[in-house]
Amino acid sequence: MIVLLRDYVDVFTWSYEDMPGLDTDIVVHRVPLVEGCKPFKQKEENSSRGFNQSECKNRKKKQWNAGFLEVVKYPQ
Repeated sequence: MIVLLRDYVDVFTWSYEDMPGLDTDIVVHRVPLVEGCKPFKQKEENSSRGFNQSECKNRKKKQWNAGFLEVVKYPQ
């Protein structure tokens, strides 16, 4: 796998800034909602995924700055 990545290093992107103009028709995440259900916030589980809180905030900030995230408002 490492050899493959090294051989094709120019094909892959390694940061969010390397992907300007990414077509959201191809790559987009949406949260499916059920009519009438109230949203709830799950507790944060920083250690279960191997990220501490500052790493998570840093990743979200990079994604926001690259235009990968947007604020949406869901009806109550």
